Amino acid sequence: MSVAKVIEISSESPVSFEKAICDGVERASKTVHNIKSAWVKSQSVVVQESKVARYRVDLKVTFLLD
Repeated sequence: MSVAKVIEISSESPVSFEKAICDGVERASKTVHNIKSAWVKSQSVVVQESKVARYRVDLKVTFLLD
């Protein structure tokens, strides 16, 4: 029997939402093992001087427990 756990993380990037997602999963995988999926809960941007400066995502990351 497999048991999974879901955690919520936030990540941001000055490049794109996709980069923020990839960076978040990559960083989480340094301390959380057996990651199986990530779901984008929300997206937002930081605006500075009328331009998008940063892309933010909130992710739900699912991983299998040992």
